[in-house]
Amino acid sequence: MKEKQAKYDAIIIGAGHNGLVTAGYLARQGRKVAIFEKRDVVGGCAVTESPWEGYKVSSLAYVNSLFHPQIVKDLKLKDHGYEMIPRVPSSFTPFPDGRHLLLGPDKQFNIEQISKFSKKDAEAYPRYETMLDEIAQVIEPVLLMTPPNPGKLAFGEMFQYGKFLWKNKPNLKKNWSTLTRLMAGSAIDMLDEWFESEELKVTLATDAVIGVNAGPASPGTAYVLFHHVMGECNGVRGVWGYMKGGMGGLSSSIASSCKAMGVDIFTSSGVAKINVKDGRAQGVVTEAGDDYECRILATGADCNITFTKLMDKNDLPDDFLQDVKRINYDSASVKINLALAELPNFKACPGTEISPWHHGTIHISPNMQYVIDAYADSVAGRPSRSPIIEATLPSALDPSVVPEGKHLMNCFVQYGPFDLRNGLSWDEEKGKFLNRVIEILGEYAPNLPGSVLHSQIITPVDMENEYNLTGGNLFHGRMSLDQMFHMRPVPGYANYKTPLKNMYICGSSAHPGGGVMGIPGWNA
Repeated sequence: MKEKQAKYDAIIIGAGHNGLVTAGYLARQGRKVAIFEKRDVVGGCAVTESPWEGYKVSSLAYVNSLFHPQIVKDLKLKDHGYEMIPRVPSSFTPFPDGRHLLLGPDKQFNIEQISKFSKKDAEAYPRYETMLDEIAQVIEPVLLMTPPNPGKLAFGEMFQYGKFLWKNKPNLKKNWSTLTRLMAGSAIDMLDEWFESEELKVTLATDAVIGVNAGPASPGTAYVLFHHVMGECNGVRGVWGYMKGGMGGLSSSIASSCKAMGVDIFTSSGVAKINVKDGRAQGVVTEAGDDYECRILATGADCNITFTKLMDKNDLPDDFLQDVKRINYDSASVKINLALAELPNFKACPGTEISPWHHGTIHISPNMQYVIDAYADSVAGRPSRSPIIEATLPSALDPSVVPEGKHLMNCFVQYGPFDLRNGLSWDEEKGKFLNRVIEILGEYAPNLPGSVLHSQIITPVDMENEYNLTGGNLFHGRMSLDQMFHMRPVPGYANYKTPLKNMYICGSSAHPGGGVMGIPGWNA
């Protein structure tokens, strides 16, 4: 084991992808940096693990698009194994009546596919994509900007945002009302405005609810939908890709870059306490009882863990702690990973040989009412009886993640609320929920239940206990308007600073929020 020195220029709490990014940029400045990670592997939610021999499983996050290309360039990640595999087509929705919808980066292909369900929607879809692209041109630069403090505006902030508004004046003038509805409105309202076919709307709507405990009619879900269509894969906008070797390939490449610049990364070395003196973070005490000093401290852990579990409440202002305790970590995402003997043989697209429909995200949600009913179960405090499933088959494009001849299916499933009611517990429900998901998949691909070799289910409770995510929330806090921009993580501290003079927030708790972007770590 590498020997730890007693003092560092900077210490990072947590080796999630954002913490690694922060460490990389600090190391580029010539600082001596250490990262302390509670788990035995780096990556946080962007991790590859092997629950079964020969399989490389993306335990939580499973596709990449949002990770900023400038970080890849700055940290020379391609020299350290960063490799994305584009998925074309990127989306496959089979329906119970045997029809299907494929979508991808080819505009003409999309028109032909959508025409099977609605000529009107086929004509509207290119305009819809243009609208999203125009909105992205406004929002994406904001992701890289430090949000202002409305209660204490500085001249520099006013100048920065004034310059931004002036530069984007034509686009804002054209799309201001759309932007407002997108930020605050529901996915259903936005999709109903553009389209008529259930098949297209439900395919798009799943992106609005995956990762959040909200229904498609909930305010704010239009932005979550948009959040998932930003980004790029190998320079192609709006395309999601697999990381070669699983999502841990992203985190491992950052870790490798960090190590090449002299960063010390210590796994199985959780932080137990943040030492504070005279309003400054002095360093950390690990769970093993070792004490380390630093000039700069940055935390990639969520705010609940950082400020209520690792710190003495007397070291923080009461109003700050009160705001931290207001953060909503409501979550209802369940991750299911399946090792398969063969590819799914879909009724809508028969065959077990690798085919285009095996490449992208598979949407299992036949209509909008199905999604609404699934969410109603979550509101009632029980796992959805007919859940929404977003599945991928990374082995169809990356055989390195499985033994020869085998396949891997990763599923994000909605809804499985963290807090179950009426005497239900995840200890009793997780097996039933897993079986129900496999049963539903079998309704669309009859060979699938019999081809399952191994299975893994990670509930929100498991995410909290095993991956240190409060409430099982993958985004470190709900991605709703009241917890975004200048309100993230709490009012007055959206600038990545904390009440301590030398302590910063570098994880998804900070602007612009969750997703495998790396931007909070970069901005911090």
